[in-house]
Amino acid sequence: MLQHLPFPNERIAVVSITRHGIALAGKVVAALPGARLFAPEKFRAEAEAAAPGATSCYNGKTGDQIPALFANFDGIVAIVSLGALVRLIAPHLKDKEQDPGVVVVDEAGRFAIPMLSGHLGGANALAGILAASLGATPVLTTASDSRQTLGVDLLGRELGWTFEATHDEVVKASAAVVNDEPVALVQEAGSPDWWPRHANGRSGPVPANIKQFSRLEEVDLDSVAAVLWISHRPLPPELAPRLAGRLVTYRPPEEQA
Repeated sequence: MLQHLPFPNERIAVVSITRHGIALAGKVVAALPGARLFAPEKFRAEAEAAAPGATSCYNGKTGDQIPALFANFDGIVAIVSLGALVRLIAPHLKDKEQDPGVVVVDEAGRFAIPMLSGHLGGANALAGILAASLGATPVLTTASDSRQTLGVDLLGRELGWTFEATHDEVVKASAAVVNDEPVALVQEAGSPDWWPRHANGRSGPVPANIKQFSRLEEVDLDSVAAVLWISHRPLPPELAPRLAGRLVTYRPPEEQA
């Protein structure tokens, strides 16, 4: 069983490999407190001017920097072509539980494209921040975000909730949500203000296929494809077999009602 914590969106590496890109990278660093600019040594003067006190320059190939960036940062913003970055990071990918969020920004600052770990790694949220600060368009391709429905692995993150589920349980519940299958959302604890703030904000109503309940025992388990349970209490033993493989449990901080 995996226990997922809120994303600490603080350790951000900004990578740029061209003179013009470094100028934009300075604006990105300014928009992300704690971010650090990585650039080739030959552009040290430009990098230090763009991000004073927040610059690291390297010799050799950019690809050689990827292992350290993956190990030491929660998110990466790359002002590099999408295709080039795919080739650079491909040998180092592990899984969505471990890979950092990666966002590509074009040199003109027109588009912010989450390309890796959009949800758990925070790339979608990071693209939203960049869109607001640069005037860029976020290009979101994850189904829940493009359709403005619920992201199973994001529910309550901005409120400090954690969630407990296996990878397969998250996949099954996520598929049920985006495929308009019946899903029960049971809220027994936590702030009720989760939908307007969900995944950078949702302006429409909760999707019709997500039915809300106040107690787990109220749900007709035979009529739903998945259950999203927000609670402080342990799972009742008699319900565990019936919910196997299709339950995601969310744990709000104890101070939330």
